[in-house]
Amino acid sequence: MKVFTAIFAFVVVFQTSMYTAKKTNTEKRTITVLVTNVSSDKGTVSYALYDKENFMKVPVQAKSSSPKGKKSTVVFTDIESGNYAIICFHDENNNDKIDFQPNGMPLEDYGVSNNPMSFGPPNFDEAQFEVSDKNVTLEIKF
Repeated sequence: MKVFTAIFAFVVVFQTSMYTAKKTNTEKRTITVLVTNVSSDKGTVSYALYDKENFMKVPVQAKSSSPKGKKSTVVFTDIESGNYAIICFHDENNNDKIDFQPNGMPLEDYGVSNNPMSFGPPNFDEAQFEVSDKNVTLEIKF
């Protein structure tokens, strides 16, 4: 009888730990993004969170924040596990778009998650990060 009770207790504990692990992996997370080198406190900093399938097309979420002390922070909430990338820019003139020179170079500061040093448009593979079992905090530099 003692052996049966011990086995039963072990099975209950094991199943409970499996349920807890499964539940943890399906919980939604937050992504906190901080830009520390905004050129001024004018305008807004606009952020777009993308998955690979919709990169630079339709964001999973979009947020904006008014810079204070040349810093800007946003929090993306209810994020499912997966790989994501963030693109942000300083919309200093509040026209809701990034402005470009005639040759295609941006006139307004922008940044990408992981801060890759590349010329040309952002690349998902360089910018991607994983959201899994805990909340994510990122710092992006313009």
